[in-house]
Amino acid sequence: MAQQAYMTETDSGGSGPERRGNRFRRLLERLVTGWRGDPRIWRRGIVTAVVAVLLALVMLLHAQIPNAIGNLGSLTETFLPWLGLFVPLLVLIAVVRKSATALIAVVLPAGVWLNLFGGLLTDKTSAGGDLTVATHNVNAENPDPSGTARDVAASGADVVALQELTATAVPVYEKALASTYKYHSVQGTVGLWSKYPLTGVRAVDIKLGWTRAMRAAVTTPSGQVAVYVAHLPSVRVKMEAGFTARQRDKSANALGEAIADEKLPRSVLLGDLNGTMNDRALNAVTSQMRSTQGAAGSGFGFSWPASFPMARIDQILVKGIEPVTSWTLPETGSDHFPVAARVKVDTTAS
Repeated sequence: MAQQAYMTETDSGGSGPERRGNRFRRLLERLVTGWRGDPRIWRRGIVTAVVAVLLALVMLLHAQIPNAIGNLGSLTETFLPWLGLFVPLLVLIAVVRKSATALIAVVLPAGVWLNLFGGLLTDKTSAGGDLTVATHNVNAENPDPSGTARDVAASGADVVALQELTATAVPVYEKALASTYKYHSVQGTVGLWSKYPLTGVRAVDIKLGWTRAMRAAVTTPSGQVAVYVAHLPSVRVKMEAGFTARQRDKSANALGEAIADEKLPRSVLLGDLNGTMNDRALNAVTSQMRSTQGAAGSGFGFSWPASFPMARIDQILVKGIEPVTSWTLPETGSDHFPVAARVKVDTTAS
């Protein structure tokens, strides 16, 4: 009987949250005790601290990194958010090395990253709006263009822009979207489908020698909006040449000039810009327009590659229009995710 009572008490006291809490406290005490009274905590981890400071400087001064050598500045800016992954790694190294110097130094890159991208971690979406737009690089080698068209139309977008259209696939997209969108125009390899009338449709010269950009005025119930669709040239990362983007940069400047010359006060740019909002090479465009994802999205909204999204190169930018919400649509047969946004065209309404 006594033996049974002893076993019951031992079992009760040796399980449950209380014992797990005791283990955690003992582990924490060992960690603190291991650091207490150790004068080497300030001398260890100097290399880790230096790396942390350099990481902070790269993020803080990314605009000063020159593009003269392999467009290194643009390459850094394209993947700038991912530099934040080094912060927890440096924290881990500092803890393992028991280095107070390194831990303090890691605060620098952590603070810089939060200053640059912390706002993207919050949900800025809201209700309302009077126009929904979507854009998608459908991929010239898309095995299911009809299914991709239906997927994008299912987003409920009033206006849809498609890029990388091939001559053989255009009829498929036209047929699949005909029942939802009464108006459409295809210029070269880009196209625009709309529930509202299109006027002033024309190709936009972005200095390529063939058409990969267009402009149309969409007559929405809240007024006319100039809608630009663009697919800027691709960039490549080559060992011998670095980040090759000269043609993309030239086309971005031409597109920026066209948007700056727009007579309508409200504009939307939909397309694959092959660059992020951080990339200085797109300043001709991004300096005069707002990103719906940055203004009214939740998270980074990475759109490419679909298999493992690492960058948002598919953009919805607006001028004279208020973004309300922005999001990424589900994967289709393309190597890009489609992206969508709801905006307020009539900014005078409450």
